[in-house]
Amino acid sequence: MRKIITSLIAILVVTNLEAQQRTPKLVVCITVDQLRGDYIEYFYNTFGERGFKRLMNEGLVYNNIRFEFSDIDQASAFATLFTGSNPCFSGIAGEKTFDFEKEKEVSILNDPEYLGNYTKENYSPKNLFSSTIGDELKIASQGRSDVYSIAPDAESAILSAGHAANGAFWVDNTNGKWATTTYYKGIPWYVDRYNNGPESLASRLETMVWTPTLPMEKYDAFPYVLDDLPFRYTFSEKFANCYPNLKTSPFINKEINRLALQFLEYGGFGTRSCPDMLSITYYAGNYRGTMSKEYTREIQDTYYQLDQDIEKLLDTIDKKVGLANTLVVFTGSGYYKSEESYPDGLMVNGGEFHPKRCLALLNMYLMAIYGQHTSWVQGYYNNQIYLNRKAIEDAKLDLTTLQNKAAEFIQEFSGVQLVTTGRSLLTGDWNEGTAKFRQGTHHLRRGDLIIELQPGWKVNLDNPKEKVKIIRNNAVITPLVFMGNGLKPQHIYREVKATEVAPTVTHVLRIRPPNATQSLPLWELTTK
Repeated sequence: MRKIITSLIAILVVTNLEAQQRTPKLVVCITVDQLRGDYIEYFYNTFGERGFKRLMNEGLVYNNIRFEFSDIDQASAFATLFTGSNPCFSGIAGEKTFDFEKEKEVSILNDPEYLGNYTKENYSPKNLFSSTIGDELKIASQGRSDVYSIAPDAESAILSAGHAANGAFWVDNTNGKWATTTYYKGIPWYVDRYNNGPESLASRLETMVWTPTLPMEKYDAFPYVLDDLPFRYTFSEKFANCYPNLKTSPFINKEINRLALQFLEYGGFGTRSCPDMLSITYYAGNYRGTMSKEYTREIQDTYYQLDQDIEKLLDTIDKKVGLANTLVVFTGSGYYKSEESYPDGLMVNGGEFHPKRCLALLNMYLMAIYGQHTSWVQGYYNNQIYLNRKAIEDAKLDLTTLQNKAAEFIQEFSGVQLVTTGRSLLTGDWNEGTAKFRQGTHHLRRGDLIIELQPGWKVNLDNPKEKVKIIRNNAVITPLVFMGNGLKPQHIYREVKATEVAPTVTHVLRIRPPNATQSLPLWELTTK
């Protein structure tokens, strides 16, 4: 009897250890750009049972993740999620930087050393200073794991792939082909076939017409929609911005799925001795033609179709690899882009902030103090003022003193909520109120002054080509779901940090976290 009991205990212990020690054969990271958790709630009754609902019912669900900095965009969000570090470490504070010498915006990924495949753009992850989940998986497996990413845009593709990935693919804005960079070595044959065959996007473009998928009365989530006419959008290479427009329609998610299914069919994912990783980015933001409309049937239709796309992807993963062998990580990018406009005659709080006028007055003020022989201000970009560092150095002036005087001057402008200096963030002289500026900028590209405007104020660049931006500091509800790999369904209602996603995934993979990660894995996944 004792031998039987001892044997049973041994079996239970071994079984428990096996359950605890299971490593997935495949990790699929599904990140939805501009996903809104409140929209999932609003449109829930239109969804099927195997898309959003399957994630929410079968996954380990965190109600919201929080990014620890402001001015989130696609690049900074994806870098944070996949490196487990904020822009102050990853180096990716935004999609673009400004070259004041050439007086033009430059992509944060711009790298002339590498050519584009199926694109004229020159990109690489050179400016990403931290390693990613995929990088650490490649290191741990000594290159045996396959790591790929598929996304609408280069920023989400490259930053979710990292430095050591096999490849990163996005839809080129000019020709609609699946593009990449020569930084990554080689293109799978099925991607070349896709680009050059009858199933390429360009060959199907004329047949793609976006009209309501559901009967009009089903789009009832917003009582603010005034137009009762069904929408209709077509896409043709004859018109400018054809592909950028398409990339903000539901068709882009279907294109993502078409290529993802090619990878799952021919890429051998889950068949190697080490885990593989596939990062997929969907889009759930406003259509480019409706950016100024907050409540539309288009956004409801986008979510309805995305639900079906998620269902198709999950079913394919289950069929090809098995969800029991796959860790699915689902989340969003923590921001939402729109061009806010007010009806004529409607008065709200706020005024207009004119950066050019602000810079002119600041320069006059500094000239009055330090002399009129030079311009002390270089320019303004993305809520930051850059001083003329060369002139300050040549004049042998103390940069800290000059930054402080400039900050005191700018703080007096109407609409300015807060001003902090680059020097204070660099030397550790920051507090809870300015922590988001420190977390959200990198010292190598940070301006001398970082400005926060009051909500409702408009930023007018005095450029007829630029639209007036209205400041709105809303948080965006962003769910986080871990599903598959033997995880039990659970809902967690505490808020977690975006930097905790990457170390949690690497913990499940039993590898080191990315090298700039300072957060610990989420404890619910460390005790499974």
